Amino acid sequence: MRRPAPAVLLLALGLLCAAPLAAQESPDSVAASKRRELEEISRRARENREAAGRLKGQETKAVSRLRSAERDLNLTRKRLRNLQSRQNQLDRQLNSAQNSLERNTAMLEQQRATLARRLRGLYKYGAVRELEFLLSTTSFAQLLARWDYLVMIGEQDRLLLEQVRARKEDVEADRRRLALNLSEIGRNARRTSVQNTRLAALRRERASSVETIRSQREAYEAAAAELEKTARSIQKLLAELERRRREEASRARAQGRNPQSYTGDFAKGHGALDWPVRGSLVGRFGPERNPRWGTTTLNNGVDIGAPMGTPVKAVAKGRVDYTSEDYGAYGQIVILNHGDGYYTLYGHLSQILVSVGMEVMSGGSIGSVGDTGSLKGTILHFEVRKGGTALDPEDWLR
Repeated sequence: MRRPAPAVLLLALGLLCAAPLAAQESPDSVAASKRRELEEISRRARENREAAGRLKGQETKAVSRLRSAERDLNLTRKRLRNLQSRQNQLDRQLNSAQNSLERNTAMLEQQRATLARRLRGLYKYGAVRELEFLLSTTSFAQLLARWDYLVMIGEQDRLLLEQVRARKEDVEADRRRLALNLSEIGRNARRTSVQNTRLAALRRERASSVETIRSQREAYEAAAAELEKTARSIQKLLAELERRRREEASRARAQGRNPQSYTGDFAKGHGALDWPVRGSLVGRFGPERNPRWGTTTLNNGVDIGAPMGTPVKAVAKGRVDYTSEDYGAYGQIVILNHGDGYYTLYGHLSQILVSVGMEVMSGGSIGSVGDTGSLKGTILHFEVRKGGTALDPEDWLR
C-alpha cells in the first residue's frame, strides 16, 4: 500500500486544526455582525440626510431672499415708472392750465378795460345824450335807424358784460385746476420719494443677499443649481416655441402663404450681427469655473456688463415669441424668433419694452439692461439658439 505524501498529510492536518476555529463563528454571530454593520450604515445615511436637509434649508433661504428682493425691486421699479409717467402727464396739464390762466387773465383785463370805458361814457353823458340823439332826427325813418343803433349798442354792452363774467369764471376755473394739479404733483412727489426710499432699501437687501451667496459655498452651489434648473427650463421652453413655429409654418404653407414673413435671413448674418448692447464681456460661452469654490456651471450665452437702464437692441429682425418678468435665475427675459429655427434670448433685463407677437427690426429697442436674477451685477445675458441648441454668440456678433 502506498503511503500519503508528506505535503498531503500536512494539508489534512491544517484542515483538521482549522475546523474548530470555523465552528466557533456560529451563524447567529455572523448575522448579528451584519445587523450592526447595516445599522451603522443606516445611521450614517440618516445623519447625512439630516445634514443635507439643514444645508438645503440654509441654501434655499439665501436664494429665496434674493428672489424675493428682486420681485419687490421689479414692482417698485414699475411703480416708479408709472409715477414718472404720471408726473409727465401732470406737468403737461400744469403747463396747459398755466397757459390757459395767463391767456384768460389777459383777455379778462382787455374786456374789463373796454367795459370801464363804456361805463365812464354812460356815467359822463347819461341817458340825456341818448334821448337827444333820438330827438334830433329829421324824419321818422332816421328815428327808427337811430333807435336800432341804440338797441345794438345796448346789446353789445350786454354781451360785453356776459363775456366779462364768463372770462372771470374761466380764470377762476383755471386757478382751481392749477391748484389741483399742484396738489396732485405734491402727492405724486411724496409717493415717488417713498418708492425711491424703498428702492434704495431693496437694492441694499439684494446686494446683501448676493454677497451672502458669493461668500458661502453652500449658498453659491444652491444658486448654481437654480441657474442650471432655469437653463433646463429654457431648453424646454425653446423646444415648445420651435414646435409651435413648425406647426405655424406648416399651416402657412398649406394656405399658400410665406411661413416666415418675419425672418431676417438670420443665418446670413453669421459673424456680422451688431451687439445687443455695448459693454464689457464678463461671461463667455461654455463652462465657467468659480475660482473660489471650484464649482463649474455652464453658460449658454455671453454676459455683457453695462450700466443700469442701457437700451437693449434686437440683433436682427424677428418676432417676439416670449417675455417674462420673473424667469428664475434669468430674471426678466425676452425671446425673439428670427425664422428658420433661430432664436435670440435677452436676460436680466430691468424693463421690457415689447410684447408677444410684436415684430421688431434689427436695432430696435426691446428692453433695458438690469440685474434681475444676476449674480454678476448689472449685465445683459445674451443667447443664440438654433432650435434648442445653444450656439456661441461671439461667433455671430461682429
